Amino acid sequence: MSKSSPTVPSQNSADRAVVATLILPNSAAAAAADPIDEIRGLAEAAGAEVVGGLSQRLPKVNPRAAFGKGKIEELRLLAESCSADVVIIDYDLSPSQGRNLEKDIGRRVVDRTELILDIFATRAQTRQAKLQVELAQLEYLRTRLQRMWTHLERTEGAVGSRGPGETQLETDRRLINKKIVDLKRRLNEIEGRSHRAAVAREYPYTVSLVGYTNAGKSSMMRRLTGSDMYIADQLFATLDTRIRTWNLPDKRKVILTDTVGFVRDLPHSLVASFHATLEETLNADLLLHICDASTPDLVLQMQAVEEVLKEVEADGIETVLVLNKWDQVPDAERIILQTQFPEAICTSVLTGEGIEQLDAKVADYLDDWSLHLDVEVPASGGRLLADLRRIARVVTESYEGDRWLASLSLAPHHWSSVRAQLIESGGSFKVSSVH
Repeated sequence: MSKSSPTVPSQNSADRAVVATLILPNSAAAAAADPIDEIRGLAEAAGAEVVGGLSQRLPKVNPRAAFGKGKIEELRLLAESCSADVVIIDYDLSPSQGRNLEKDIGRRVVDRTELILDIFATRAQTRQAKLQVELAQLEYLRTRLQRMWTHLERTEGAVGSRGPGETQLETDRRLINKKIVDLKRRLNEIEGRSHRAAVAREYPYTVSLVGYTNAGKSSMMRRLTGSDMYIADQLFATLDTRIRTWNLPDKRKVILTDTVGFVRDLPHSLVASFHATLEETLNADLLLHICDASTPDLVLQMQAVEEVLKEVEADGIETVLVLNKWDQVPDAERIILQTQFPEAICTSVLTGEGIEQLDAKVADYLDDWSLHLDVEVPASGGRLLADLRRIARVVTESYEGDRWLASLSLAPHHWSSVRAQLIESGGSFKVSSVH
């Protein structure tokens, strides 16, 4: 936990890790079926070989080293017997707690946030994602600088005199702040949403997939859109927003976006730095909350997703709950889940079960949300007619002489431009219903 290595170096197949979870009252780990399951998955996602694990239930954190004295000794013996290279703690340690644990255990110690930041660093592919990860790392380091220098000897003297630790502290803080400002400027310059904005002009509806990491969002996107994309059975397999076109059975085209997966206690520095990526969720007309119905921690994972959505102010968007991996759920459990979540759509990407119901549910929502109107377009309005066929759903259509008569379902944000074109072309319209 030294100042020069704020995050753990990328793990490789040779790293042997012991994981440990601190279970505190009202924490997510306290209600989890297996308290060390998630930190084990995160460690494996970072490339480590997990060779052992333990947990301790405490009423409050030990300020010196997080765990109790006896459990630390147990952790030391476990790491020694397993020949572990690193001990990964499912808790955000202070620098002093990390140093004390490393001293007591005799092994390198990595906490939860450091581990997640490292996974993101290894997964980042695009320039934007790499800058976002670097920003998150620096934001995380900045909050820890004060304590990271407390172990240095300071020169005693009059009030206002500064020792070497304080001098270095202020130098580091100034450099980090400068770098953070530069990263934010560079991220603002990246037109990450330009492609989405261009597509949005063509297709009026936007649906975003959200969910816990590894819940099957990428597999769902591939199933719905027929696109070929990277899919892996691991946490945080991809970080970048993917945008695809989803053709509904009624021939409407929908922009489908997939963002980074969520996890409980997602570091605030990551949420802040990935705000531009997560903002795709804010632009959606509808959210599909994809859940892994087969996990015993279903409710905990749902709550974690809802917390992140609230943090990015997307909790007010209409949401459809999708219980995915339905083929892996036993019949008895299916009955319980359907009773507990009667509005949910139960799907299996593998077998195709429930996909038609999901299509229909989204179509019904778009109908309820759309503007319904009757229009007449003269023969001279060929361009408008073509635009309407592209951006609206034509419910009925006919011709009377040289005029095209149709009943349409139109996204509200297209109405102002369509209205102006109708008036300019000499056409007419009547709004039949607004939902």
